[in-house]
Amino acid sequence: MKRSILLLIGFFWLITTQAQTQSQTKSQNQSQSQSQQQQPPVQLSDISKVRVDQLSDEQITKIMTDAEKRGLTDDQLLQGLAQRGMPAAEQQKLRSRMAALRQKGSPVGKRAAAMPTPMDQQGRQVVDTTTAFVDSLMIVEEEADTSRIFGAKLFRNTNIQFQPNLNIPTPKNYVIGTGDELLLDLTGDNEASYTLPVTPEGTININYVGIVPVSGLTIEDAADKIRNRMQPTYPQLGSGRTRLSLTLGNIRSIKVTLTGYVTRPGTYTLPSLANVFHALYASGGPSDKGTYRGIQLIRNNRVIETIDTYDFLTKGIQPGNVRLEDGDVIHIPVFNRHVTVDGLVNNPGIFEPVESETLEDVLRFAGDFSPEAYRAKVKVLQVTDRQRSVADIYAEDFSRYTPRNGDHYIVEEVLDRYANRVAIEGAVFRPGLYALTDGLTLRELIRRADGLKEDAFMSRAYINRLNPDNTQQLITVDLAQLMAGSTQQDHVLQREDKVIISSIFDLREEYTVSISGQVRKPGEFEYVEQMTLGNLIQMSGGLAEAANIEYIDVARRIRRNTNERDSTISELVRVSFDSREEAVQSDFVLQPFDMVSVHTSTGYQVQRLVRIEGEVMYPGEYVLLKKDEKVSDLIRRAGGVTEFAYLPGASLQRKASDAMLAQGHSALTSLDQQELRELELEQSALQSIALENTAEGGTKTELFFSNYVGIQLDRILEGDRKYDIPLEDEDVIIVPRQLRTVTVRGQVLNPNRIVYQKGKPLKYYIRQAGGFTAKAHKKKTFVQHANGSVEGSRWGYPEVLPGSEIIVPTRPEREKIPVQAWVSMGSVITSMAAVIVSLLR
Repeated sequence: MKRSILLLIGFFWLITTQAQTQSQTKSQNQSQSQSQQQQPPVQLSDISKVRVDQLSDEQITKIMTDAEKRGLTDDQLLQGLAQRGMPAAEQQKLRSRMAALRQKGSPVGKRAAAMPTPMDQQGRQVVDTTTAFVDSLMIVEEEADTSRIFGAKLFRNTNIQFQPNLNIPTPKNYVIGTGDELLLDLTGDNEASYTLPVTPEGTININYVGIVPVSGLTIEDAADKIRNRMQPTYPQLGSGRTRLSLTLGNIRSIKVTLTGYVTRPGTYTLPSLANVFHALYASGGPSDKGTYRGIQLIRNNRVIETIDTYDFLTKGIQPGNVRLEDGDVIHIPVFNRHVTVDGLVNNPGIFEPVESETLEDVLRFAGDFSPEAYRAKVKVLQVTDRQRSVADIYAEDFSRYTPRNGDHYIVEEVLDRYANRVAIEGAVFRPGLYALTDGLTLRELIRRADGLKEDAFMSRAYINRLNPDNTQQLITVDLAQLMAGSTQQDHVLQREDKVIISSIFDLREEYTVSISGQVRKPGEFEYVEQMTLGNLIQMSGGLAEAANIEYIDVARRIRRNTNERDSTISELVRVSFDSREEAVQSDFVLQPFDMVSVHTSTGYQVQRLVRIEGEVMYPGEYVLLKKDEKVSDLIRRAGGVTEFAYLPGASLQRKASDAMLAQGHSALTSLDQQELRELELEQSALQSIALENTAEGGTKTELFFSNYVGIQLDRILEGDRKYDIPLEDEDVIIVPRQLRTVTVRGQVLNPNRIVYQKGKPLKYYIRQAGGFTAKAHKKKTFVQHANGSVEGSRWGYPEVLPGSEIIVPTRPEREKIPVQAWVSMGSVITSMAAVIVSLLR
């Protein structure tokens, strides 16, 4: 509710601010849009400056609609505005404007302008239209609860609704007053229903009966009085053949005053069904200086009830929570004593014990000890007449110690140590913590841990013992003798002893074997006893197609304890097989750390594909027939070149590196092929970085790099064997058609393609591209021909051919010599001149 009223008031202020801004805009002949952009932010403190006359009907309608969506009545809205400084005259104007809009048939539904009722709730309502029940909307934002006093969060919590239930059955002891509405029903021989409002004089007017005074009577007494007055008119009431029922309809509002140490003292208008707790919640409850244990209800200048809210806060019961009447006064005196509880309790805070309560009760108010609390003692910081003091209260005195005003109780944490803990870890079935009992021995602890594992190291175990001075010592135990029944090794354990039993696997290096070469899944595998070569081949996925089974090499570690000089670093065992099945079923026993190598079969070759594209008779993919098949052979198999072929521009693209070709990658494994692809990508990235060119203005020019091999197809077809190179797997030969352009890129003013002019030098094409930029490195200009070959500018600019690409790189920036360097150079020159002069003399 608080959030709703704050949002609505902010919305109200925004609308009024816009109205004022528009009015000023018209007077100053400024545009409406510009004024709205410059309007000040919404501030709730400026509500006092709002003038309702400046609001349009549309703006009032928006305020009413938004209030109805949030479930707020007119009175709630106006009271919230009043709390924030809106003058009473402006409130009345706003109420009149809203009423007028409803009479005109405003789309805003007619609402009860009194007790806030949920949208789905129907029935009894408060009939007073001048004021409303004050709830959490009256709590201003700056009063957000930060108090540690027990109970303050309940009465100052704006997120809960603490309102009386208006639809309860009519209480028999309800006292009728001015503003109530009575519902009178006659059933039986006579049937009649009356809705009887109680007039300001305290009477009701019944047809054919007359005026009956009912103010000050309870419902039950009023029913008896009305029955007696109606018997002459309805004789059947005396015989019981007609029955009379008197219930409460709409109820009146009452005014209750809260005084003393209240969060927001004052007079509040509440429904007549409200009780003391409703009034306390409306006012925010006692302040930080107010009591929660002795709240007084004063009626007719007499204290008729004293309310102890701790009964409700701790037990949920409400003794003394009587129904309020008009003119009641709720007085909250100052607290008698406050004590503070901190530390490991479930609800730390400030509490208000009465004289009959003890520290045990205070701890109960604080939710008792948390699981980690030290329960044997509570430390108390006391305030004496002259100074402060510290005392310890032990558990047996909790029920006898009477708290004093200002006491500060601190519940500390239990010590982080164990009184009877021993631990065992390592090669036992249930390692962990165990309770130390009298006379517990090492053998008994191992039995409690379900015994030793099969891999336990039996030669030695350790007991890590904590000495009295918190230093540690190790006690060695022969585990084999202990388990054999030796009493000498069966030590009696002490508090905090830790037993460590090692596994044989913990005391040695992890055994592995590896296999590489022509297997499907080469790698390293865990070694197990009696592992054979056939087992390892199976674990690696079996032999590859290119595997050589004539011999498989097994490299074995050399284990020598002597210090002899020997260059041998491993022992080689060669195993031969007649068939692949025999290799997979091999019984050759491996040893830890053996390295198995499966070589490639001699003469094993996979098919090698090459591709030829462009101006040939039959372009496409071809399988190489022999290792030394050359470019001319492939051209011949492709039917030769067409009449449109540009032979000087033919190129060969090769993906494999020379190192791989030298090794012969026809039988590369999948791992080797992956490494080859990664190497090619890395080389391509390095080339792009090394030859990065930028155009004027910082625009980057991307250059295309590929693994071209410069060939001269025209000389190859003329029979010059010097240029007729052998082909390799995945080679691509491209025979272009006649090219008529030259590309210029890099540090030129206008990179583009230029029509080739026979015999024109390189500078001609540079001029056609606008000339060099200021960053051009002219001496490093190079030409990449259509066949992939590259010529630099070592002895002048190279020749430009059709399809060539002229690339002008960026000149590297020179570092400017700093002032300090010039000073140093001047000092050196001066010194040298002085030396030379002295020598000449």
